[in-house]
Order: sequence, then C-alpha cells, then structure tokens
Amino acid sequence: MTGRLRRFAIVAALALAAGTSGCGILPSRDDSEAQAALTRWADAVTAAGGQSAFVPVGDLTGQVGDWEEAVGSNNKMTLMAGLVEAAASLPAETPPDGQLRWQDGTTKTVRLISAQGALAGLKADATGSSCPECVPLQITGARLTSGPVDTSRGPAVAPVWEFTLQGTAVRVTRVAIADRVSVLPPPWDPNNAPVGISIESATGTVAGRQLTVAFTGAPDPGSQPCGSDYTAEAVESPTAIVVIVTEHPHSAFGEACLDVGARRTAEVELSAPLGERAVLEVKEGRPVAVTLTR
Repeated sequence: MTGRLRRFAIVAALALAAGTSGCGILPSRDDSEAQAALTRWADAVTAAGGQSAFVPVGDLTGQVGDWEEAVGSNNKMTLMAGLVEAAASLPAETPPDGQLRWQDGTTKTVRLISAQGALAGLKADATGSSCPECVPLQITGARLTSGPVDTSRGPAVAPVWEFTLQGTAVRVTRVAIADRVSVLPPPWDPNNAPVGISIESATGTVAGRQLTVAFTGAPDPGSQPCGSDYTAEAVESPTAIVVIVTEHPHSAFGEACLDVGARRTAEVELSAPLGERAVLEVKEGRPVAVTLTR
C-alpha cells in the first residue's frame, strides 16, 4: 500500500454550513482512524488474493424460513453463538467454480468452498455471546444452491450451501465463495472508543469522483427549529475510501429534536474515480454497499 493517503474537504458544503449553522463549522476530526482502517483493508485485500476478490457486506450466514415456536427460543441464540454440529457426513470436495451475479446482469466467476469449509466459516464468524444453556443445532444434510448476498457493489445472487437441520423446517445458509475480503476491526478499548458517524451506504459511478453517502443523524434544520447540517470528507488509498462525516449543530445551545434518527445524506468529492475501490465506514473500517448508477 502506498503512503499517499490524501484528505479532501468539500469547500462549498463547508461554506454553506457556515452560513446556516448557528454554531459555525466544527473542527475537522483527526483522520488517524481512517488511515488505520485503510491499512487494515489493504492487508485484507492482499490476503484475499487482490483487488478482484469478493467483498461481502454484512453476515454470510442466513436462514430460510422462521423458527417454529417450540424451538425458536433455543435455535435463534444457538445459531448466533455458532453452536452448529454435523450429525451426518458433509461433502468435503471443493465444487467447480460458480457465478456471482448482480442485479444489472454483471457476473463474476468465483472459487467455491466445500460444505465442510462453509460450516467451519459459519462457526468461526459467529457473533453471538456464549450460550451454555443452548442445545446445539444438528445438521442432517447439505446441498449447493444459490441465494441473495449483500456486496460492496449492491445486492447479488451467490452460490450458497444450504443445510437442513434436525427438528425444524428452517434451513441455514452460508455463502460458498472462497476468496473474500474480510477485515477485523481493532480491539474494543473503552478508554479510546472509535468516534464519528458511520455511513450506511453510498451511491456513485465507477468513473465518477462524487459519492452520495447515507447515514442516520439529526433532522434537517430547515424542517424544524433544531437539527444539524452535515459535511463529508474522504480519506483515500488505491484499494478503499473511508468517509468521515462531520456534524454541524443548528444551534449553539443544542436544542433537542423530537424527531431523532433521521435519514440524512452528504456529498463527498474524491481525488480519483471510484473504480473498484471499497467504501468504508469510519468507526470499524467495514465496507458498505455501494449502488452504482449510470
């Protein structure tokens, strides 16, 4: 990774915010967290085989159907904790390459993993806390099929392993793609918790230098006598873009808004076209879904 990480402010938006915000422009936040996120991302891309690797957004484990009342209280927590066991022999052979297909018809050939590898990934990625009282789920079979997956380039249909379970009609799924970029956030430090506003999605074009990012924030001050304006900056590398959103409260006295959790957007100017780069939120450096427009 090159060390040339550059930061770009939206001057026009800052000037606008200065004229509309009661407390003026707040100082720009330090971008050290963003630079650290870019370094982690570059390392993850290299480990996954390069820039062309699959970039999922969110969990790779899913389910088909809803838990029945008799088993729901156990099975939901059990799956989150990764307490899943094979009660039958699962295929260990690696399937032939598969296809990842986006909504616009674009496809990508991807290497796949075995059912055993998918189960190992499911257990390794479990995000739930330990559940000593849970009864492990028992897998009775597996088949390779296809299912929805969220990616850094929007929704797609991917090869997935579908597992049948003992005692329920629900099937558990796991994306079957081998080469994927997976980045771990830094260890949680309560004395130095990450700050900033996490973006949730972005919209742009491959050849464009402007992104529209969406996030949850205070209401637009134009709609009521409170709220905030927002500006955004980009910290860039050859493999990713971290977006920093800065809040500019409408009032210096911090008026409370009855409407909280408003859907807001901000424009971000890039130093180079988006290309194949991932867009990352600033708190943990995780990728967000990017909708590509023509």
